[in-house]
Amino acid sequence: MTTTSSISSEYQLVQAAESSAKTSASSYASSSAATGTGSSSVSSLASLADNYNTFLTLLTTQLQNQDPSSPMSSDTFTQELAQFAGVEQQVQTNTNLSTLISLNEESQLNSDASLVGKTATADSTTLPLQNGSASLSFTGTAGETVAIAVANSSGTVVKDVVATADSGTNTWTWDGTDNSGNQLTDGAYSVAVETINSSGTTSAVPFTVSGTITGVTKGSTDMEAEMGSADIPMADITATSSSTSSTSTSSSGSSTGS
Repeated sequence: MTTTSSISSEYQLVQAAESSAKTSASSYASSSAATGTGSSSVSSLASLADNYNTFLTLLTTQLQNQDPSSPMSSDTFTQELAQFAGVEQQVQTNTNLSTLISLNEESQLNSDASLVGKTATADSTTLPLQNGSASLSFTGTAGETVAIAVANSSGTVVKDVVATADSGTNTWTWDGTDNSGNQLTDGAYSVAVETINSSGTTSAVPFTVSGTITGVTKGSTDMEAEMGSADIPMADITATSSSTSSTSTSSSGSSTGS
């Protein structure tokens, strides 16, 4: 028999999971919208050149019209010339560093291309739905109650499940349907796993997601593995394999409305 207390705890647990999934969705959207500023050094050099030419024009005019009885001190404009030269060297150094970084990224892209087609495990809250299927794994204790919530790119929770974990590694596989049974399109979703203790305190459960790498691309700050239309930083990839292995026990649960 289900008690009022257990229903309340389950609701609290689902709410916590949904809140975490929404936060992850917002963070993913922000990172996806980030753009690089690779042309900043070029524009800085152009601006510096304009200022330098203007400075020389003003200096030449000033020298031509100076008072012969009280000539302008050479120390002043010499210092300004030195400052211009120092700034120009710094901007040029930044440009050269950008070039080296770009070459290194191209080399890394070529190296990471060998991962395409492999199954990857990632320490990420981004859940890639590919061919109508997605999965995540977490470590649980026998009888532990967990809630799993999935949100779309807009931050709307589309799926939540309450499950009873087994001892050790648990794998939850999502068939891509929402709480109403509608099949959702493949893409990047955000996921969260929460548990609750006997005192009613909820906490996040660490987990990893799995997917097939379909491409490698340059992100705003790091190389990223493409899993369908989901982009996951290469730094978050913890393991890769040639084929999907089934070494963990699926955690079963019932869909719960939000």
